[in-house]
Amino acid sequence: MMRGKKQRRFVGTDAEIEVSMTPMIDVVFQLLIYFLVTFSTAEVLSFLDISRPAPDAAQSQQPPADMIRIGVFGKGVAINGREVSDEELSRLVARLAAVSKKQTVLVNCADESLHGRLINVLDLCAENGLTQIAVMSGK
Repeated sequence: MMRGKKQRRFVGTDAEIEVSMTPMIDVVFQLLIYFLVTFSTAEVLSFLDISRPAPDAAQSQQPPADMIRIGVFGKGVAINGREVSDEELSRLVARLAAVSKKQTVLVNCADESLHGRLINVLDLCAENGLTQIAVMSGK
């Protein structure tokens, strides 16, 4: 005898299944209350590293010096728009570096300038401790 597969029939009802939202809302409220009660802002603020300057320190600070502009041309060198000799450039850069080592030096090289002059200017800045240097090429 051959056995055939038995087919199961499900007798379904067309009734919709409803999920009760009440337990889920209760859990959400319990979690919200738990996090509100356990959160502590005092601990968070105590680990921030904040140092505020004293009122007198703000008044004693000098404004930063202007940017030093050095032009390297085919026929010479200029500092802040004034043509100078190599010795005078060395003396002026040393004086300006004595005011503040953090000032920016903008070196503008003309197309016809010699590379050796640019290297001399960069060496002069390095000798005087000026490290914030920007080099541009153009006229």
